[in-house]
This record gives sequence, structure tokens and C-alpha cells, in this order.
Amino acid sequence: MFTIVSYDITSDRRRVKIANILKDYGERVQYSVFECIIDNEILERMVKRLLKTIDGGEDSLRIYKLCKDCKKKIDVYGTAHVTEDKEVYIV
Repeated sequence: MFTIVSYDITSDRRRVKIANILKDYGERVQYSVFECIIDNEILERMVKRLLKTIDGGEDSLRIYKLCKDCKKKIDVYGTAHVTEDKEVYIV
């Protein structure tokens, strides 16, 4: 599933922690926006980690789950690109 995660974190320390968590799951495409290609099980694990880190009274976290057809409708300009699923070969 193609997932976009954006955040607005008030604390520098928490912001760094959130970014480091998201690096485990996807690619940073803007300062506070990540694109992730993950399944529901991994998404649940990611959300649990993020929710343990944010301050619900101060921070904002948004997760957009896009269908395959929606991903095809993303327009990107300039040097940017949409994150693609990487082929991985384990030997």
C-alpha cells in the first residue's frame, strides 16, 4: 500500500525521533513528508512507534493511505519523483 505520512512536531527532539522512525519505513520526499510502500501489518507497527513518540496535545501526524489508482494520479514537477517499490533480491 502506498502511504504518505506528514507531521508537524513542536519539539526538535521528538521531530528527530519521528523522522528516524519513518526512515525505517519509507523515503523522505519533503522535510516533514515521507512516502512509504508498506502492508497493513507493517503500517500498524509503524503507527504504534509513532504514537509512542508524539505528544498528542502539541503535535500533528497525518497518514494518507492511497490506492493503486490514486498513486497513478500523483503529479510531480521538477526534480522530484514518486517513491517506487524497490526490487530486492536476497541470496
